[in-house]
Amino acid sequence: MKAVFALFKIRIGVVITWTALAAVSMTPGPALAAWRMLALGLSVLIASAAAGAFNQYVEQDLDRRMSRTRDRPFVTGSLVHDARWMWVIMALLAGSVAAAAYALNALTALYVFLGAFFYAIVYTVWLKRRTWLNIVVGGLAGSFAVLAGAAAAGDAFDPKPLLLAMVLFLWTPSHFWSLAIAYREDYVAAGVPMLPAVIGNVRTARVIFGNTAALVAVSLLPVLYGAGWIYFAGAALGGGWFLWKSHRLLRNPYRREAMRNFFASLAQLALLLSAAMLEAALK
Repeated sequence: MKAVFALFKIRIGVVITWTALAAVSMTPGPALAAWRMLALGLSVLIASAAAGAFNQYVEQDLDRRMSRTRDRPFVTGSLVHDARWMWVIMALLAGSVAAAAYALNALTALYVFLGAFFYAIVYTVWLKRRTWLNIVVGGLAGSFAVLAGAAAAGDAFDPKPLLLAMVLFLWTPSHFWSLAIAYREDYVAAGVPMLPAVIGNVRTARVIFGNTAALVAVSLLPVLYGAGWIYFAGAALGGGWFLWKSHRLLRNPYRREAMRNFFASLAQLALLLSAAMLEAALK
């Protein structure tokens, strides 16, 4: 069970699901029925799990060469790396998309599919081994989860969830490049053009700081479209903490500060999403 949990990257899936549910809370309109909320959450979670398992299936060779990933189940042999897993992955993705279409609507199902597609195919297969833009474009996977939540609530084009989707797009590079600084030698050894392996830690830290500043600015914009003081407080506190840690990374662009910035990114997102959901609950 531990190996299966790791294979499907359940922790990442929970974060992605959380963003979809937060998007529902930020989208104007009648509240979703509980069973529809459950269908949305499970659809996003299972699609994310399928994409995560596909990522590990395709990257077994890379995972073997990197200290951070060499204990993954396909590398250790705790799960057998064979074609049967592809059938499981395809069945999970098809089931999650079909469930979203049945319980919610076709646009929600499309966004659920696109989130998995961008992580599994665009990021993992097409970009990761070819360009430093891999995680930038791959970050759209999280944005599609937000749009799935907004579409489920009835308005995928309302400014607030659209801005939240932009937040997820900007959040992913700062989050992952911080981790990549900490494991730069892994990416160099594996030949993966993650940004720190291409331009070094110092220049990457500068890019992270600029990207984080843009992220924080965008995260505050929903206030202009009706988000209240609870959302503002969560976005400002989390964003301020993340920006400060990114500034610290500028001064010391190495593993210790990189991991601190990585965890600050998680705190920023958690505060922002929690504030959005709390504000909706108290209305």
